[in-house]
Amino acid sequence: MPKVKVKRTKPTLDMTPMVDLAFLLVTFFMLTTQFSPEEAVIVDTPSSVSEIKLPESNVITITVDKNDRVFFGVDSKQTKEALLNKMAGKYGVSFSPTETETFSLLSNFGVPMNRLKSYLALPSDDRKKFDKSAPGIPVDSLNNELGDWVHQTRLTNPKVVIAIKGDQDVSFETVQKVINTLQDKKVNRFNLITDMENRPQTL
Repeated sequence: MPKVKVKRTKPTLDMTPMVDLAFLLVTFFMLTTQFSPEEAVIVDTPSSVSEIKLPESNVITITVDKNDRVFFGVDSKQTKEALLNKMAGKYGVSFSPTETETFSLLSNFGVPMNRLKSYLALPSDDRKKFDKSAPGIPVDSLNNELGDWVHQTRLTNPKVVIAIKGDQDVSFETVQKVINTLQDKKVNRFNLITDMENRPQTL
């Protein structure tokens, strides 16, 4: 009696669930990823081996570029809107809702208060061009607007921490002015933003 041949079937793998899962992951990362806003000035920070990380929110960033210009930024949109209103009242300037909205979207800026209104009126591309030659926020002893920005921000949001992001070629005098400004406003704890440097391996 001849043997009965068992019909062999090729194994199949349904890839539909895998494709669905891939699309779900892509959608999740697209919706949850927060892109860092474009900064007004780029600085080359010095290296360090510190592993202390800044919090992701409630951070004041004071940027000092190699040309000794000081830029100021804070991350919360609501804080920026309330902050601009307080500074407007202090300096006797009024800002329209459109200008307030524009200010709330800035990552940082480097213009004095008497030029801020005209700066906010510029189109986005023109602001980027202007940032290359912006004078920076005054930190002189006679006209220290940086101190007012820091003070009013801390009144608006007491949870903020302060970080200084200085270029490695910035002059010591400018950094000292910034630190003195913070100390005058009773800020004795702040962070210095640096690039991570690989630790040397020990044998």
